[in-house]
Amino acid sequence: MDSLTQIALGASIGVAVMGRRTAAWKAALWGGVAGLLPDLDALIDHGDPVLNMVLHRAETHALFWLALASWPLAWLVARISNEPALQRRWWVAIALALLTHPLLDWFTIYGTQLWLPFSDEAFGLGSLFIIDPLYSLPLMAGVVWATCGASRGLSANTVGLVWSCAYILWSVLVQQHVLGQAHASLRSAGLSTEKVFVTPAPFNTVLWRVVAVDGDHLHEGFYSLADGGRPVRFDAFDRGSALKSEHAHHPQLQRLQRFADGFISLRQNTAGDLVMSDWRMGQYPNFVFTFNIGPALAAGAAPPVATQERRTLDLSIGLVWLWARMWGQDIDPPR
Repeated sequence: MDSLTQIALGASIGVAVMGRRTAAWKAALWGGVAGLLPDLDALIDHGDPVLNMVLHRAETHALFWLALASWPLAWLVARISNEPALQRRWWVAIALALLTHPLLDWFTIYGTQLWLPFSDEAFGLGSLFIIDPLYSLPLMAGVVWATCGASRGLSANTVGLVWSCAYILWSVLVQQHVLGQAHASLRSAGLSTEKVFVTPAPFNTVLWRVVAVDGDHLHEGFYSLADGGRPVRFDAFDRGSALKSEHAHHPQLQRLQRFADGFISLRQNTAGDLVMSDWRMGQYPNFVFTFNIGPALAAGAAPPVATQERRTLDLSIGLVWLWARMWGQDIDPPR
């Protein structure tokens, strides 16, 4: 999730765990800091945008390393706060704020390497969009209420936490419902259901994006809870199977192919450079992660530094379409 949401979740956990044992603002401050810490790896430049992508949410999001770091961080917080007697309680607060960060990220589609150093597989359930106001705002409201010293502030904070958990459960249940609708629509269209993902469109859990791999094509469609069971309409796009086979030895292609679980396309631009796109984030042709990885690479040669290409949809056009499609209007997505 976005960093503001992670700060809010950490702060809310800090307030809930510390209760009246310390000032609410202090619990929120240190919980929020712990909730933010794993995302500081975004400041590390690995010298290549593809590496920056696949190495984000790696060691700093690994449950093992975060659990180990929680005790010394709690010791430090207890000393800075001049509350050494509360070190164990601070440990619970800091550990939960740290560990819930990657667990929340797991519900997005990006990919989080939870089990490092034992496995570098990236997990992404994809039931939440990276920014979702219905998840974040109740958390923030509860923390603000608690830290302002208002009556029932701790109760309001608890309500925000309970809401956040219920909303995650809702997102998973809806995702499974939409996946069932997607499979039925794919079978009806004579397409494969072997490799499919569904993930929310921006800022909501009402409209969902469906992507399926079938042969040499990626098929993209959208389904809204307001569609009333109407079949998903799919558009087909070439995924560059021949190019991927031809350049299978390219390390950058291998890296993204594995990280994105195969949901990538490869094309050659007019200059002859290879351009690969991660289909899990964004929508055709405006993907969040598209990389120019240079010309064809001789076997054994070192790849050039990739460059990230950005093509963004006009926000006003995108939001108008999003709102209309969310409420069941069967209109084509903006391309």
